[in-house]
Amino acid sequence: MKRWLVYSFILVALGANLFVGARIFLSESKAVEKDNPYQSLHLFSTVLEKVRSDYVDGKNLTYQQLVYGALKGMINTLDPHSEFMEPVKYDELQKDTQGAFGGLGIMIEMKDNFVTVIAPMDDTPGARAGVMTGDRITEINGKSVESLGLDATVQKLRGEPGTTVNVTFFRPSTSATLPMKLTRAVIKVEMVKDINNKKAFPLGEDKIGYVRIIQFGEHTSDELEVALRKLKDQGMQALIMDLRRNPGGLLDQAIDVCEKFLPRGKLIVSTEGQNPQQNSRHNANGRGDELNGMPIIVLVNANSASASEIVSGCLQDYHRAQILGERTFGKGSVQSILPMPDGSALRLTTAKYYTPSHKVIHGQGITPDIIVPMSEEEELAVALKTRPMESFTEKQQADIKNAHDIQLDRAEDLLKGILIYTHHTQPQKLTRKSATAG
Repeated sequence: MKRWLVYSFILVALGANLFVGARIFLSESKAVEKDNPYQSLHLFSTVLEKVRSDYVDGKNLTYQQLVYGALKGMINTLDPHSEFMEPVKYDELQKDTQGAFGGLGIMIEMKDNFVTVIAPMDDTPGARAGVMTGDRITEINGKSVESLGLDATVQKLRGEPGTTVNVTFFRPSTSATLPMKLTRAVIKVEMVKDINNKKAFPLGEDKIGYVRIIQFGEHTSDELEVALRKLKDQGMQALIMDLRRNPGGLLDQAIDVCEKFLPRGKLIVSTEGQNPQQNSRHNANGRGDELNGMPIIVLVNANSASASEIVSGCLQDYHRAQILGERTFGKGSVQSILPMPDGSALRLTTAKYYTPSHKVIHGQGITPDIIVPMSEEEELAVALKTRPMESFTEKQQADIKNAHDIQLDRAEDLLKGILIYTHHTQPQKLTRKSATAG
């Protein structure tokens, strides 16, 4: 009787297993059939031929034009940073990376289907005119940019240095339409500056150093090294590193900057994508912490993007610095250029950046340890302090000079408190040791 029960149980279990397995197989087969590439390609070729045969001007269209148009539409549905480039555009991109060009000094991207300013670069026409993060470009020389796309907009903004371009911006925060006549210039920016927008790097009586990284260009790490050496030679005891309004730049420079404050071997940033070849880990290979644990505060705001987010996120994860200000922009994706056989190319988002604790940067940004908000008016007035005053009216000059940088003030107050506490405790330890030795 018992043996019969055992056999019955085994048969029921096998039957159930076969039933479940069959259902899974059928559902997977349906899923595969539903996403069958051959059926989709057949649909594509059918539509292609229908356009050629039935579209009113179909006889004027080539297969290449239709396929290029289809590829552009497909890639544009992925994200604002991916793009299919025809051979002419790809050739222009290659030329852009080989030399200087005339421009306005504003970093832009597609956001919510609008051409949006990520950040204006210091000492450039856009920054001097008061262009701000979040401004939307609506017109160039009186023509709408709605249907242009990102690259075409960039090309219209660029031109020979000294030439002018009329750009209309829309500022969502104030609903203001701002027409500006801007003169193009060769964009060459010094990457690291002091509190006075120069490269002297003076140190005040409080012994708190200040460096501002404008952007992560080819020589940012070298310029920062010079600045830190000058400050240390003067007896610096704490550092404020300002990454506000920094739109990013080169990944290797962000890694080199982090290396100056971390022990060798520490993970700085990692990338992860669907293709395993896009997965990478970047560790510190420098000389170790050049400031020997000295207190650091990093200033960030909504204009801090890309490489500046990698730096602030890394130093925050290791508690090597306190991050102060406002949440950063959230641009943390990797775009790869993939050439095609016919001379065209794909600019494709292939990976995302992650901080050492595996926090994703893209779309999230870096949330400061200490949140100190500033209004757009306050941020603009503080930013304009570094610009030549002769370009402003007397009233504007007075307003700019009286502008209060509350984020910088808060950072200085915090570091002063840390230094006072440190100086208060260290002498007590030294006195006790001296007394014991006597």
